Amino acid sequence: QVQLVESGGGLVQAGGSLSLSCAASARSFSRNVMAWFRQAPGKEREFVAAIRWSGGSTYYADSVKGRFTISRDNAENTVYLQMKNLKPEDTAVYYCACRVSVVVYTRSTEYEYWGQGTQVTVSS
Repeated sequence: QVQLVESGGGLVQAGGSLSLSCAASARSFSRNVMAWFRQAPGKEREFVAAIRWSGGSTYYADSVKGRFTISRDNAENTVYLQMKNLKPEDTAVYYCACRVSVVVYTRSTEYEYWGQGTQVTVSS
């Protein structure tokens, strides 16, 4: 069983920055993929970024590449999403997710565990 707790959302002006955190609890993450997804009102949940816990390989959606950075802290069992140059279209509820596999998928249905979500609002 994996429990995920996000924090760090909020309101920011366009061009600003925010950092999200996802504290994870599990026996071991060595074979897990951690990811961030987001869901705007009226839209489907979409992939943002993912990281392999072992090795740290990272993957990004084209819409956030160069602006967002996903990272992990092994000692703290925490995954981060640093967001820079935020745009109004980044406004959404951001979810942390965990897949118990080393294979990275961008489909939300491939992830077994989810956090409760944290709201990010970017004003123009």
